[in-house]
Amino acid sequence: MSAPGRRWGGLSLRLRLTLVTAGLLCLGLILGAVALTAVVSASRISVLDEVALERASTVARLAEEDRLPEPLPVAEPGEIAQVLDGTGLVVESSANASRTLPLLAADQVARLRGDGPATLATAYDDQARLVARAATWRGQQVTVVVSLPLRDVEGVLHALRVSLVGVVPTLTVLLALVIWLALGRALAPVEQLRKAAASVAREGGPGALPVPNADDELGALARTLNEMLDRLERAAVRQRSFVEDAAHELRSPISVLRATVEVARSHPDALSTAELAADLEPEVLRMQSLVDDLLLLARLGAAPVQRIPQDLGTIVGDGVSAARAGVSVEVRGNGVAYADPSSIGRVVRNLVDNATRHALTRVRVTISDGRVVVEDDGAGIAEQDRERVFERFVRLEEARDREAGGSGLGLAIVREIARDHGGDVVLGESDLGGLSATLVLPVEGPRGVGQPALRV
Repeated sequence: MSAPGRRWGGLSLRLRLTLVTAGLLCLGLILGAVALTAVVSASRISVLDEVALERASTVARLAEEDRLPEPLPVAEPGEIAQVLDGTGLVVESSANASRTLPLLAADQVARLRGDGPATLATAYDDQARLVARAATWRGQQVTVVVSLPLRDVEGVLHALRVSLVGVVPTLTVLLALVIWLALGRALAPVEQLRKAAASVAREGGPGALPVPNADDELGALARTLNEMLDRLERAAVRQRSFVEDAAHELRSPISVLRATVEVARSHPDALSTAELAADLEPEVLRMQSLVDDLLLLARLGAAPVQRIPQDLGTIVGDGVSAARAGVSVEVRGNGVAYADPSSIGRVVRNLVDNATRHALTRVRVTISDGRVVVEDDGAGIAEQDRERVFERFVRLEEARDREAGGSGLGLAIVREIARDHGGDVVLGESDLGGLSATLVLPVEGPRGVGQPALRV
């Protein structure tokens, strides 16, 4: 950026707006002053033309009646009247002009008769307003020429210009001051928002910005910023809680690993390599599962989901085939949904696995377009806990889930994946006596992908 650009950018918004607005107003005042001067000038010239034409008409009428006085009468100082013959010689003149020195040359008189009133230099004035009127005097064609001086017009215009030279800058300064004060009042809420935001940034923690009383753009901005701060605060709280929970979950397997390693170091002959590996492997697998789930949760939502038409029956079939033995799994219906096959496959496997682990003897999976319902005949989940189980690291049966190698992230991952697809997972009560988990997925593709829409 150039030096002038940097200097301009370094000015406050209030000052820049004031300078720009005052500059535009000053330009408008200057243009208005120029227009006013032109209007006044044209008006005064028009008055002169009317007076000169009236004088010329009077002299022409006297010439027609052969009653030309000597000298020709004039009404104002500086007014000159002459009657010229066809060769341009003076036939009669007012007392303030010579009978031997015509106002204009013959060719100028001819042009003046054809063009109408004009401002010209004469033999008596540098600039004058002249009119010419044809007449017949004693049988010959003559021209009556009347000249009025422009001194009065120039005097009026000069006085007007002097006044405007003082008025325009004064008005500009006054308007700039008014604009400065008005902008200060208008931008005061912005400054309050800035100070409050700086305080929140400096001190950290929760904070709210002041919301102006006016229901305008600034009020909307303040409310939007407060919503953003609230979301950021909630996200920070969730992140801190997530990190604390993750650290807590990792502490147990790490402690077991450390204790096992210390025992092996202190008593090298107490455990064989195979026994040591057998002791360490479950904790390592548990840590690996936890870390994998954490990475998956961190990546969810980072990239757009590739949704394509999927046969839900095939996905459910793959999930059911991996279910544990000893439980009857019944699959009903079929359907299609727009989804990513690998991630939705994980969701279905997780739901079926949860159902088979908690079922007594029976699991039922019902499929339709955009919907998979997994039910079991187990103990179910109390209504007040059905939302809580989707929170991270929540286990309703702590000991059994740990023994099964669960990280407490399974249902959290399931819901995150479903919502990334524009769907959801909800829990309810099954008529089998246990839990009902319903996976809802879009039945229409994303707009603009050129895919046909599927409707239920």
